[in-house]
Amino acid sequence: MLTTMWRLLSAVATLAVLSLGVCGEKVFLQRAGTTFNGRKYRSVLDVTNGERFGSWTWPEMCPENFFVVGFSVRVESKQYGGDDTALNGIRLICSKDENRNFLYYVESHTGHFGEWSHPQYCPSGVLTSFQLRVEPHQGPFGDDTAVNNIKFRCSSNPMLEAPGMSWGEYGHWSQDCVGGGICGIETKMEEYQLGLDDSSLNDVRFFCCDKHQE
Repeated sequence: MLTTMWRLLSAVATLAVLSLGVCGEKVFLQRAGTTFNGRKYRSVLDVTNGERFGSWTWPEMCPENFFVVGFSVRVESKQYGGDDTALNGIRLICSKDENRNFLYYVESHTGHFGEWSHPQYCPSGVLTSFQLRVEPHQGPFGDDTAVNNIKFRCSSNPMLEAPGMSWGEYGHWSQDCVGGGICGIETKMEEYQLGLDDSSLNDVRFFCCDKHQE
């Protein structure tokens, strides 16, 4: 009996039970990772103002028929003379039919610094485009932070801005995922520099998937 109960508790523990502020209820949030990377997508959404450091890492996709309805970001606060890195990661929250009781999340590779923000959600609809705030290269003796903040636009039209940092400027909006929604992410990340100047997240691109018509 105890063994059966222990197995049941272990299975339940594979899901992270988090309070995400959705109607004040607890919801199940599970990382998709690369499990669903075979999902077909229509296009890649990108911008032109990403920075130069690091390499593109691995994509992570929402499960089939799941689309991104919200996000949170990992941000390092101002270091006051120390090495600033600003935005270190972006976590996308995937929902099926906008049902927010059981969610997946994807984030690709993230940096080492900062804390995750409280999730933000579209009031309805899904995320369809984005805009990056990027500080350009600061030269050989400057402190590079690269991506500082991000905005998303929802299919229901509201714009959501992350609680990132303020260095740099916003570039142009990405293409719009018309008739579908964002369904995956891939980040360009500079690896930890072992005490040298870290810029962490340098660029990001998102995958656009079609919604099946009923």
